[in-house]
Amino acid sequence: MAVLPTHEMVRFGLFELDLKAAQLTKNGIRIRLSQQPLQLLSVLLESPGEIVTREQLRQRLWPSDVFIDFDHGLNKSIQKLRDALGDSSDSPRYIETIPRVGYRFIAPVKDETPPVESEADAEISQSTPNFIASPALVAGNQRVRWLLFATGGLVVIAAIGITIYFSSRARPAVVNYTQLTDFTDSASAPAVSPDSHILAFIRGDSSFMPAGQIYVKMLPDGEATPLTNDAQSRYGLAFSPDGSQIAYTVLEGSSFDTYIISVLGGGPHLLLSNAAGLTWLDPYHLLFSRIRSGLHMGIVTETVTGDDFRELYFPPHERAMAHYSFASPDRKSALVVEMNGQGDWTLCQLISLVGESAPKPVGPDGACTAAGWSPDGLWMYFIAIVQGQSHLWRQRSPNSHPEQITFGPSEEEGLAVEQDGRSVISSIGARESSIWIHDAAGERSLSSEGEIVADLSPPSFGADDKTLYYLLRHQDANAGPELWRLTLDTGKSEAVFPGTSMTSYDVSPDEKQVVYTNLGRDGRSQVWLAPMDRSSPARKIGHSGETTPYFGPQGQILFRLAEGNVNYLEQINQDGSGRSKVLPYPISEVQSISPGRRWLMAVAPFPEGNRIIPMVVAIPLGGGSPRRICASDCVPVWSSSGRFLFVPVEASSQTTPGRSLAIPVGPGETLPELPPGGIQPLAEPSIVPGARSISRAELVPGKDLSHYAYVKTAVHRNLYRISLP
Repeated sequence: MAVLPTHEMVRFGLFELDLKAAQLTKNGIRIRLSQQPLQLLSVLLESPGEIVTREQLRQRLWPSDVFIDFDHGLNKSIQKLRDALGDSSDSPRYIETIPRVGYRFIAPVKDETPPVESEADAEISQSTPNFIASPALVAGNQRVRWLLFATGGLVVIAAIGITIYFSSRARPAVVNYTQLTDFTDSASAPAVSPDSHILAFIRGDSSFMPAGQIYVKMLPDGEATPLTNDAQSRYGLAFSPDGSQIAYTVLEGSSFDTYIISVLGGGPHLLLSNAAGLTWLDPYHLLFSRIRSGLHMGIVTETVTGDDFRELYFPPHERAMAHYSFASPDRKSALVVEMNGQGDWTLCQLISLVGESAPKPVGPDGACTAAGWSPDGLWMYFIAIVQGQSHLWRQRSPNSHPEQITFGPSEEEGLAVEQDGRSVISSIGARESSIWIHDAAGERSLSSEGEIVADLSPPSFGADDKTLYYLLRHQDANAGPELWRLTLDTGKSEAVFPGTSMTSYDVSPDEKQVVYTNLGRDGRSQVWLAPMDRSSPARKIGHSGETTPYFGPQGQILFRLAEGNVNYLEQINQDGSGRSKVLPYPISEVQSISPGRRWLMAVAPFPEGNRIIPMVVAIPLGGGSPRRICASDCVPVWSSSGRFLFVPVEASSQTTPGRSLAIPVGPGETLPELPPGGIQPLAEPSIVPGARSISRAELVPGKDLSHYAYVKTAVHRNLYRISLP
């Protein structure tokens, strides 16, 4: 069937093309599409089901003076048209490609133009005599019409009810994926320019503070070009309102600062100190995160000139950090992505930017790591970790139920909503991990049979260095990580407590007991004590809320616990009695404990000048003042023998394993003299007498410098456009 040029409205699927107004709509919502693709669609719709050759399209749509650009222009217009229709060249629903010939519109087409009364119809109408009906006949006809209307209404209501019922039972709507990058390593942290023409991202291994470079590319098929070339870890890319610059956050020492760089290249420069996750509300107003004191980070706003500074939202806990905020299109609300007082991602919060309304948790019941809005402000989108899987979700309004959009083994990280509201861009892929052993004979890999969860609780050697303990999450399971034991001589690995989920653990020095935490039914952490030989059941010895437990010097259990808005180091006997504070001052987090149980590595807020800043310190459990270890953020680790303290000084990346300093420890785990302000990044061994440089930043040290283990994680992620159902 040919669609005549005189027709004004053509309908196919959920779309309508108004030929007179040159406007394409989907379910009544206008789709932004430039003139060339619209004209191309109208030509294809003139002959649905028939092949329209490339030459015919050239003659109709491209004048002779631009013939040299025809192939590129046609291909680009076809791609834009397919993007607008949610179509694919591999499995087309609307536009089929006929290789080297042309294109064919293959979907059913319906003419929606109202019929025009012909002259003959008009003559018949004029020649038909009028008559006056009796009142009884009129009333009877009305009763018949109302009866038919009511019956039809019931049928329609029943049909709608059946449709809703079966729709609710149907499988999730199918979404389409279009790959935008093709790296052998990873691309993460996507951001899209206001006109949706430029995609910015970080070529690194994580969506939060990856050690990678910022890249940009023209959408959809431009070449990726690096903008930065340095060793900084960064996150939170955001375009300026005119799309000419990109803001991003770096962690410098203990300060989060915002830098800005042109999309055309050139060096970055500092835009704002003590500012993270910066975005623009408009060309004159900024929205960003700022640390009030210690690690307490909240959402603030001010003008680009530094005026009209206002605090909008700070999480209750003084250790909680609101890292990202995403303003709604009307600039009245914002979605906040934050870490709780234990340093874990938690539910997103919906806050007001203009009033005094209380914040409201939104999104799925899981760890929310990214968020965004639809351009019309009707939908909120989230990347959230639910049952161990990171996927895309959406929520219609603050009170509606969140819906999961993506599923499967591949996971999403990072989120950028495109301006047409029909798709989002996210980093999709997976990570694989394995354990490597380094000793005098070299290096060898040992199978892990899943993902090693080193960020929750790092692996640890047993007393004789012949056993390695670690947390392992199976990729096909929704349960949390389990404690596994690897025997190095045989390479055999086994679950210590099959089916028992753990979020952190510590094995006693004699390897006869393990203390661990898991999540209770109320979602709060609980402390358990169990014999390693499973000779008796595990015992819950804490109450609720305890995290990062360790065996103390006298066999007591040390742990971190939130009291009000701060965390303290507390202790409890193995039978659950004698609960008390270990330190009078608060701490932010516990990192590790020395083999001899004399030192606890922790992050704690201490005064420096007129500020309170978090410091990485070694706390003597026998009493005394804490010792500052690092000048900035770091995670020191002890050798299994207690003879060395390893301090990372160069971060690892996908191209380098980083570097650590192995600092000798005296008898009784006596720490040597360290620089008063802590060990600086990139420090050389000469900073501490007897120190050695080890070419790895993240490792599990054994009994000597040549013997250590490490987790090797291969991350392969690329950016995809995900169509929204």
